[in-house]
Amino acid sequence: MDELEDIKKLKQITNEYELQKASVWERKLGLLEEERPEYKDIRKEIRAMIKAYEDQNWSDFTNISDELLAESDKAEQLVLEEEKFIKRRKELIRTKLKLFEMNQQELGQLLGHPKTYMSELMNGVSQFSMKDLVIIHRVFGIDLEKLIPTYIQAGTRTKLLKSIRKLNKPMLGKSQEELF
Repeated sequence: MDELEDIKKLKQITNEYELQKASVWERKLGLLEEERPEYKDIRKEIRAMIKAYEDQNWSDFTNISDELLAESDKAEQLVLEEEKFIKRRKELIRTKLKLFEMNQQELGQLLGHPKTYMSELMNGVSQFSMKDLVIIHRVFGIDLEKLIPTYIQAGTRTKLLKSIRKLNKPMLGKSQEELF
């Protein structure tokens, strides 16, 4: 799923992971707002959702549970790892573009994407398609494992854990820690 589409569909922040992601999205959209003025309204909505969630869950310091603090720390770490991956991939692609004496716009031409969409892809607002990543891999010789994120996002993680429990397959249960 395209992260930008996820952002547009989000109507309410319901957990710490979504809060951390919303904070990142808000900053990223701010960087892209000059190129895409329509992001200004999306940023306002995100800010309002962040404020509503924080008012509900973080405004009364005496009632903040240890569980909420632990969830917040874990969510922050997950989002940081995701952002590190995006940053490393971006730098790797930029290094190869320099080596091939190309710019981001020319990469967009290779992939069939407009300049503004390339900014979204490179900054992790939108996700590269598998086709895009295979082309980058083939043209620039970048290892696929450095282009394709292999972490499982929070929403998918929750559904996967429920499915594993429901299947009741002991061999799957042994590898849960490795999954995440």
